[in-house]
Amino acid sequence: MGSKMNATTRGTRSSMSIVVVVGLCCFFYVLGAWQRSGFGKGDSIALKITRETDCSVLPNLSFETHHTSDSSLVDHSESKGKVFKPCASQYTDHTPCQDQKRAMTFPRENMVYRERHCPPQSEKLHCLIPAPKGYVTPFPWPKSRDYVPYANVPYKSLTVEKAVQNWVHFEGNVFKFPGGGTMFPQGADAYIDELASVIPISDGTVRTALDTGCGVASWGAYMLKRNVLAMSFAPRDSHEAQVQFALERGVPAVIGVLGTIHLPYPSRAFDMAQCSRCLIPWTSNGGMYMIEVDRVLRPGGYWVLSGPPINWKTYYRTWNRTKEDLQKEQNRIEELAELLCWEKKYEKGDIAIWRKKINYRLCQKRTDVMPIKMCAAEKDDDVWYKKMQTCRSPAPEVKNPEEVAGGKLKKFPERLFSVPPRIADGYVNGVTIKSFEEDTKLWKKHVNTYKRINKFIGSVRYRNIMDMNAGFGGFAAAMESSKSWVMNVVPTISPKDTLGIVYERGLIGIYHDWCEAFSTYPRTYDLIHASGVFSLYQNKCGMEDMLLEMDRILRPEGTVIFRDGVDILNKVRKTVSGMRWSVKLENHEDGPLVPEKILVAVKQYWVGDGSS
Repeated sequence: MGSKMNATTRGTRSSMSIVVVVGLCCFFYVLGAWQRSGFGKGDSIALKITRETDCSVLPNLSFETHHTSDSSLVDHSESKGKVFKPCASQYTDHTPCQDQKRAMTFPRENMVYRERHCPPQSEKLHCLIPAPKGYVTPFPWPKSRDYVPYANVPYKSLTVEKAVQNWVHFEGNVFKFPGGGTMFPQGADAYIDELASVIPISDGTVRTALDTGCGVASWGAYMLKRNVLAMSFAPRDSHEAQVQFALERGVPAVIGVLGTIHLPYPSRAFDMAQCSRCLIPWTSNGGMYMIEVDRVLRPGGYWVLSGPPINWKTYYRTWNRTKEDLQKEQNRIEELAELLCWEKKYEKGDIAIWRKKINYRLCQKRTDVMPIKMCAAEKDDDVWYKKMQTCRSPAPEVKNPEEVAGGKLKKFPERLFSVPPRIADGYVNGVTIKSFEEDTKLWKKHVNTYKRINKFIGSVRYRNIMDMNAGFGGFAAAMESSKSWVMNVVPTISPKDTLGIVYERGLIGIYHDWCEAFSTYPRTYDLIHASGVFSLYQNKCGMEDMLLEMDRILRPEGTVIFRDGVDILNKVRKTVSGMRWSVKLENHEDGPLVPEKILVAVKQYWVGDGSS
């Protein structure tokens, strides 16, 4: 009896289990079908997140230089945007804001025609600037300092025009730069040695320098041996391709001129400035050009003048000028220097050196000449397209004669990670010591991530680097190496002006508006870093124009690292799919749920006739 009842119970339970299992299977089948039909929300949300964090676009992205186009790198699953065609070969060295034809429509007085004159939107090129046929990857530093492939900059005029001055020689299929210059025929090293007998170049006191009218930037190239970063500039083709040669050599340089508008640098930026026969009329326009040098020169900084009118007694016949004229010019320079609170430290042969006093309390007031009036302090660094005036840039007040106006800097490299005086003393609103230190820590983390993505970062593969939105210079500080240098760009629309902080860290940079072309030749940067740039410029100017400008200044097989929101990067990815770039999307360091992503792109190799 008991056995029969137990058997019946077990049979009932077994039947019920089968019914429950079948019922659950039917329920989940119906549920799945319902969700797949589009009525269910769970899968659509999950699908959206998956798509937004898809970081496997190009798992085999190559950063090596091989000068071939591998079709396997192109992701055909991506939705394609507009396809950009190559520009005509005549635009190989196109510099939109220093175009020669446009320049000639402007006055030649005060070098106005050599200043920035950008094209209107209707005249901008919407094509890809081609590399010259035969273009090759530049030699790695330091060989690139001395040798440049002829195919990359195929212009020989300087080898003839400056033959006796030892600027550049043409040998076989390369240009050789022996390190000479107009005022240092014995070589840049010998010239710098003489400067170093007066200026503390070797101990880290001098870190940032300005070279006005730089030629092919041999002075800046050899200052790098002394761990000094020189920002060199020269006009577009006063001598053919001089700034292009400088950048091809791996030396910091931009197209620029002392004309009527301010230099695009902050006040108190440079530890040193020099003019080596730069032919700038220092005494004209009320001494405006010396006053501009004073603005960008740090208190305690040095100014070097070699060339006319220094040593005029020896050269007046060679220069085809009278003794009286040259003596009057030098006297006026001496007078202006005194009014600017510069003390003459040295004059021998072709070289004269002045030092700017560390504060204005040390200035001796002259009663026999009109003093130079002070500019408005609040406009001190508001320089983008602003006209120069004959007023002095005010320096921060000091409490005693021994204090350095604006704060004393530590020697390099200690100053790279020390709190800059502009932050410590509260000169930049909204920036604190804590925010600076957090930013420094964050960029060390970011750069480590970049090096994980691309093993060539930190090597000689990337010499000329640009940070399009530099902030405090944290990216450049984390990248600091003798193998590379970084042009730190602070956009003119940035909510905070941080370029002065960048210079106080011993780095170099420039103001720029990315709605316009940068003041450089095509193919002058190996690596471009763009963090938050497109977020900053939303509704300001077109993404397409900005990306085409990045393509113009990036070398073939150069790399771009974008860091921005995922929606913006998806738009960037779609645009560059038609620009002969290969791309890869990566998650944020903190995981796939962070909406900020990293997009890495490599510009493919191709030359003017469209071949790969």
